[in-house]
Amino acid sequence: MRRPFIAANWKMQKTIGETEAFINAFLPMVKDINDVDILIAPPYTSLETASRLLKGSNVFLAAQNVYLEEKGAFTGEISPDMLIAVGCTHVIIGHSERRQYFGETDETVNKKIKLARNKGLKVILCIGETLEERESGKTFDILDTQLKGSLKDLPLDEITIAYEPVWAIGTGKTASDEQANEAHVHIRKWLAANKEGAEKVRIQYGGSVKPDNVKGLMSQPEIDGALVGGAALQPESFSELVKGARG
Repeated sequence: MRRPFIAANWKMQKTIGETEAFINAFLPMVKDINDVDILIAPPYTSLETASRLLKGSNVFLAAQNVYLEEKGAFTGEISPDMLIAVGCTHVIIGHSERRQYFGETDETVNKKIKLARNKGLKVILCIGETLEERESGKTFDILDTQLKGSLKDLPLDEITIAYEPVWAIGTGKTASDEQANEAHVHIRKWLAANKEGAEKVRIQYGGSVKPDNVKGLMSQPEIDGALVGGAALQPESFSELVKGARG
């Protein structure tokens, strides 16, 4: 049985003060939950504050991105060592918005994962198809391509897969429980055919997950958690999501 894993991706939202207010309100709501892994990924500017407030709690800290080099003349970028120094244990890599707006490719995602894992960071790898790709019947081909490129020459240890149908992110549209599970089944079959340890990998669903649909999604056999955007911006709704992930 894989342990449920609920992660909040705040994207470009929340100042340091807003981060502090959220965490101070959120932690008491989930302090007794010990059967779900909980993670928050604030913007870079809030990582130090979040790290200080989350210390000793049952909530992990992640960054939303990382660069593919250890150091150097890369203005505006952040290295794995910098994330570790500020208290991050995890990093999100390959989010669809990074791919869509900032030119991320499977090759750059692969390089980032390799460096992050070599440094000891745990990784949430994001993959998923666009609406056009789904409607043209290419969903599984896209997932296969992204998995093959992103995980090239990599073991699966400490890597979580987040399946994000791009057409369901921030749109209010959600894949049905069955649609989401179907994609997760395919992902796990690909992992089993190409890597060792596929049965242990947690696969999160990401795409307009809310307190009112999380239980249905989590009831599916291959959905192990959620990577949440909008519904994770308020402590009340995010705590409900965490509680909804408990069997």
